[in-house]
This record gives sequence, C-alpha cells and structure tokens, in this order.
Amino acid sequence: MTIASVAFPNALSLAQTPTPLQALDRLSASLGGPRIWIKRDDLTGSHLSGNKIRKLEFVLAEAQQQGCDTLITCGGLQSNHCRATALLGAQLGLKVQLILRGTPEGQADGNLFLDHLAGANVACYPTKEYVKNLDALFAHWQTHYREQGSKAFVIPTGASDEIGVWGYIQCARELKADFAQHQIDPELIVCATGSGGTQAGLTAGASLFELNAQVIGMAVCDNSDYFKHKVREDLDAWQHRYQVELDLDALSIVTNDDYMGPAYGVAAPEHIDAIQLLAKLEGIVLDPVYTGKAFAGLLGEIKSGRWSSYSDVVFVHTGGIFGLFPQKGEFIF
Repeated sequence: MTIASVAFPNALSLAQTPTPLQALDRLSASLGGPRIWIKRDDLTGSHLSGNKIRKLEFVLAEAQQQGCDTLITCGGLQSNHCRATALLGAQLGLKVQLILRGTPEGQADGNLFLDHLAGANVACYPTKEYVKNLDALFAHWQTHYREQGSKAFVIPTGASDEIGVWGYIQCARELKADFAQHQIDPELIVCATGSGGTQAGLTAGASLFELNAQVIGMAVCDNSDYFKHKVREDLDAWQHRYQVELDLDALSIVTNDDYMGPAYGVAAPEHIDAIQLLAKLEGIVLDPVYTGKAFAGLLGEIKSGRWSSYSDVVFVHTGGIFGLFPQKGEFIF
C-alpha cells in the first residue's frame, strides 16, 4: 500500500480503526477560544484501548516475520503498553515477558491486574535498579528464553522505535480523511508524549499527508529538549530503515513541558480537575498518567489566551483508562 512515495510495511489488523473524530462543543463553548476536537484513540479496542495497539500492529508483524514466539518489553507498573502487549501476546499465542519499574503494593490493580490476567510473566524491579540496569535486564531475559529454546523479540518502552512510528503515521492518514469529512483545517494537533513514538509518528505523518497543523506533544515526563532529541532519533532510524523521502530537518518538533506535574505517574490538582471536567461535560474519561496531563495542558494554553487565534484544535486521546483506577483516591466527590 502506498501514499505518495511512502510504502507502509506489513501490519497486523488488531485495532478497531479508524477511530472517530468528534467535536467537544459543550467544553469549547464553556472556554471560548478554538473549537476542540478529540480523536478517540481510546476506542481502538475495549481492553486493548489506547495508542499502543497502533504501534504494535506493525511491531508484532515484524516479530512474527522473524519467527519469534516470545515478546519482551518494559514499562512502569501501570504501563498501558505492557498491558496491550500482554493481551495481544495472548491473542496471538505468544509468550510475554514484562520488565516492570516499581514495587507493587497490595493486590494488583488496573493495568498490572490485566497483565497477570493475560498470563504474562511479570518481573518487577525497584526504580533505581530498573533505570540503572534496564539493558542488562533485557539481556538476562533474552538469555533465559533462548536457553528454553524460544526466540524472543525485544520491544522498547512504549513500542517507540522506528517500527512503531508507523502506527501514528497511519493515524495521520486517518486524520486527513477526518478533516475532509468534517470540513475543517485544524491548526494544532495535541497529544501526550511519554516515550515519544506517538509524537514522532504524528509529526512525520502531518508532513507526509499535508495536514497543515503543528503537532504539539504535552510531556508527561522529561523535558522538551529530551523529546526533541528522542523524536528526531526515532525518525532518523525510521528513515534509515525504510528509506522514506522526507526532509526531517524541515519538521517542527514541538514539546510543551509546562504541565507534567511533580513526577511521572503523579497527578497534580489541575490534572485531576481536567479529568473531571471532561467527564462531566462530554462523558469522556482520561487518565492521570498521560491524557489527563496532556488535556490539562491543552486547557491551560486555551485559558491563557495563547491559542486564541486558532479556530480548531485536535486532541488525540491515547487511552489509559485502566491507569485511572489505582489513583481513584485522588478524586473527591
């Protein structure tokens, strides 16, 4: 399949796509400023909801092509990516090894509960050990499965690499059709950015499909300089591997790091307020790790007046609902 001079690699059909684009009219009216639209990538599946499945459609196709029977990946205790990998592995008959950052407390909840339910082998490590020794942990588990006669495929954090980039290039193609259907020409596309792959795909895709919109990643961890480097690194590797004709130097890689809060996975009051506001006005649920922070950033920029000249802004809802439940104590009703 080709669009312009771009040839998409093989992908599995795992997500419920295309996802809808809908206007948030009640919220927009309450704020003034641009009309807010939301790309419902929280509806890519039910238990498989979110952005990770788009990337994994391409990543797991590569794993199968290489004849692998085991998947090894990593993330936090409430990683949406790890949950999606565990469930897709079960669906495809693949063993899944998860390397998780953090120490579980009490009964497993949210994404971690689903990891276990799907039959993944879960290995948890204290944060300091995880950060310091992640490469060694991957090597350990690769050796473990090789000695068992298995062939393991390693997937990086968030499936954010040159293969996973294709997932949100594909989403950009959908957005092109969405904009035509609704007869809009949005100036901004906003997404949460944690491992950089979604932002990388949308940034490249916006250029390839001439969306005329600036992609803005709302950082949930790390700063804007880190993401500028990470997004460009992923796109360099993508272009080298697939020989896509695109001037990467001409891309505008923009990340806003003003709304990430005190730490990764820790929500501030403004993030909780954003989650509650969207649920009450539009019946759409965000999470406190990714989308709640990014949406709080969108609201903050609109309320500041910095986006007053724009007519239409699109928020890409990358899912994460299961991460809401372990933090339910943060909400007061």
